Amino acid sequence: MPAHLDWHAASSTAKAFAEQWADNEPGGAIIGFDDSGIRFSHARGVESLSTLTPFSADSVVRYASVTKHFFCAMVLRHDDIIKLDDRLGQHLPELVSPLADVTVGQALDMSGGLPDTRECLSLLGLSVYTETEAAPLLAFLARVQRLNFDAGHEVSYSNTGYRLVEAALERRGFAFDDFIQNDVAGPLSAAFKAPDVWNDPVAGLVPGYWHNGKRWQLSAAGLHISASGSLTGSANALTTWLQALMRRTGHFDGVLEKLQARRALADGRPSGYSLGLRLSTLGARNFVGHGGSHPGYKTYFLIDPESRSGFVVVSNREDTNGNKIALESKAALTGLPLPTPATGIPDGLYVTEQGPWWLEIKGSTCTYLDADDTLYDDGDGWVSSRSASSPMRLRQEGSALVGEAGHAARRFLPVAGEQSVSAGLAGTWRSTEGAEFEVRDGAVVMGVGPVRDVMPLMALGNGRYLFTLHDGPWTKRVCLHVLGDDRVELVLNRARMMEYVRRT
Repeated sequence: MPAHLDWHAASSTAKAFAEQWADNEPGGAIIGFDDSGIRFSHARGVESLSTLTPFSADSVVRYASVTKHFFCAMVLRHDDIIKLDDRLGQHLPELVSPLADVTVGQALDMSGGLPDTRECLSLLGLSVYTETEAAPLLAFLARVQRLNFDAGHEVSYSNTGYRLVEAALERRGFAFDDFIQNDVAGPLSAAFKAPDVWNDPVAGLVPGYWHNGKRWQLSAAGLHISASGSLTGSANALTTWLQALMRRTGHFDGVLEKLQARRALADGRPSGYSLGLRLSTLGARNFVGHGGSHPGYKTYFLIDPESRSGFVVVSNREDTNGNKIALESKAALTGLPLPTPATGIPDGLYVTEQGPWWLEIKGSTCTYLDADDTLYDDGDGWVSSRSASSPMRLRQEGSALVGEAGHAARRFLPVAGEQSVSAGLAGTWRSTEGAEFEVRDGAVVMGVGPVRDVMPLMALGNGRYLFTLHDGPWTKRVCLHVLGDDRVELVLNRARMMEYVRRT
């Protein structure tokens, strides 16, 4: 670690990002801190487009997935009743194999293959705005009989493990918000709240916004949030918590070490994703952090436990890139080099010979099963996402892209020229959950009445097709994969197991 930390340079870098938030638009706050306290705090934009109250480091936002390591701290706190090596089925007997056989640790470290609940709902045609409750969602998961992949063999982001482990603790009488109030907010004299649903009132919570290309829109979501992303608080409150973890004071002693301990896949390979924390690298140095994204909110933090320093980014606008802000601020602080975005891989769509796995290259951006990551030069012809939660490492061999996606070996080939949609795909397809869609005139037709969407299919060859689904602030490209004459699956990055059969 460089002996000198240049807080002036870090502050200047962060301030330049904050100044991109106009005074009459949604905004955010960026904090740089170390063991001595807050070294800088930059806030810009407004909390609300109704009141135009300036955004501040005390503005309360939704942390989204930054919640995860808080919840993992709760799990570690109760290791007398739930252990990382326990099967989920030990605590939730209604689950069936293979979900029941995923361990608690795998459920939390993204290696469990658990399909993401929200993306499953999207593949059933349910909007981000559709309200759902905890009990029916758990009943739905108890009916799921496929994983995205064999547990322990890949890493792919999913919120479902946190939902399931939270349900297991609740059955033993331990609620997440009780832990937050008694073990975190109280001892730290900081305001946090973990509501169950979007519409639960939270003191001081600012609205979130997304831009539809013409104007700002208020965000909303119907999903029961769960401990995968329910926590709310301010930039200052999050900073206080991170300082306490790194100082190891009181009952926080040793918690950070346990949270960031390296996890391993089934074959012993180390994973960069631990218990709600992601490994990040700059030069030869490792740091830990995590991001969070809800419709209209973005949060990110990056810490260095060795120097007890870090950065917090919170925002009430959809377009904030907290990872970029924190990483560039850390580079300015330490003098470590930023990674070089990859160039040279030909733009275009690529797909594996068999199966639903596709990716698209546009410049240095790689979209894999509809999840975007930047690719960076990794030396010797390799490019890497440098992402612990969506690891990707590829190199070009002839016209193919060969390497790993999610730690699984993959070989992608360029999609051949324009292809037609098979006439045999036409008809009505039905899920065991009661959802239906129709394939007609080369398009997927889904929904009813005024929300009936016609989404043209793009053929990738060998029974794979893409269609684009628009849902409020989200645009999703779904892969329709033919499994047989009368059986197909719809695939997104976080949900790869939603099957439909032909209705007769």
